[in-house]
Amino acid sequence: MVLPERLVSLGALLCDIAADERIVDEMVEAARASSAEVARLPWAENRRHVAALLAAGLASFELLADPTERDFAEARRLGADRAAQGVPMTGLLRGVEAGRRVVVEAALDRGRAVGIPDAALLAGLLDLDRYAGALERALIDGYHAAERDLARTDQDARNRMLRRLLADGPTAGCREDLLRFGLRPDGRYHCVVTDLTDPARIRAAERRLSRCGGVFGTVDDRLTGLSPRRLPGDALDATTLVVVAPARPLDRLPALHALCVTALHVAAGAGLRGRHTLVELAGETALAAQPVLADLLGTTLLAALDPADGFHRQLASTALAYLDHGQRLDQTAAALHLHPNTVRYRMRRLRELVGMPPLLAEPDGRWPVLVTLRWWWALRTWLAE
Repeated sequence: MVLPERLVSLGALLCDIAADERIVDEMVEAARASSAEVARLPWAENRRHVAALLAAGLASFELLADPTERDFAEARRLGADRAAQGVPMTGLLRGVEAGRRVVVEAALDRGRAVGIPDAALLAGLLDLDRYAGALERALIDGYHAAERDLARTDQDARNRMLRRLLADGPTAGCREDLLRFGLRPDGRYHCVVTDLTDPARIRAAERRLSRCGGVFGTVDDRLTGLSPRRLPGDALDATTLVVVAPARPLDRLPALHALCVTALHVAAGAGLRGRHTLVELAGETALAAQPVLADLLGTTLLAALDPADGFHRQLASTALAYLDHGQRLDQTAAALHLHPNTVRYRMRRLRELVGMPPLLAEPDGRWPVLVTLRWWWALRTWLAE
């Protein structure tokens, strides 16, 4: 491809500038002066950065008229390096712009000194600006690509740490990982388990939860985490089901996590939404952890009932409501929209069929707590079949 004469002349000037150690040093100084983040990097690293950008830009400028036809691989690599070093994008661009001004000023001064007409020089500098813009975009692309990779890598490491911690508790050699993600080995944390499994919703929730401190990630395909303090009311939307355990030391977390997962399933089965504490769901969680015992109670205490018989199911439902309402006949009747005598009749018929304790039929009778628990659990399990 034949380039316009102005580019040939300006290209020669740029080669001269790129080879001038003094100009390169001025670019480095300008970048460091305009960006504190760039200045924190070693001088040699800044100089390598400037020299590489000059070489990449000059090669593109000399070889092609259209900057979009050039692959600015070196600029992308440099952008990725700065992302890995933690240099903010704004600081990086301030440094690049400062170095760019030094090149333009040097090109103007030298172009006039060798007699390039101002019109030709201006036209050449406009073309140079197109190349510099393409170079800058490549730098930004490389930076963002590296950011995404680093975020994935960091998230993967966070997820692995959470999974190990919630499965096995703190182990020898894990202190460094704990500190890396902001956890104190002697700290106390709330175990938080949600029903979020969609990756996009998990990422959005993680961003909101980050202001609470602690660590959140994906464990068993659902958003899970550890928080040093209670979650604020607006941490997650009201449609998300969340179970939170009391704050405990790290070595207690595996057992609490297992309980939270069971409680989450119980709460979901009951159609609950929003935030619930593990303590609130303690009874249901404990019972759900013993399915074999639940089946034994249902099939033994209620063996005389036929699950396919609608009247038998009506009797069991009435008895369960009676226990749910504190064994109060009036409250049970009101809840079921029945006459108290109807409730009394059904309770008597169920007692005749299955042999319930006699106190159940008395007006002011109450079963002891453990007797109530056995029959409530049996009725609930039998009706769920």
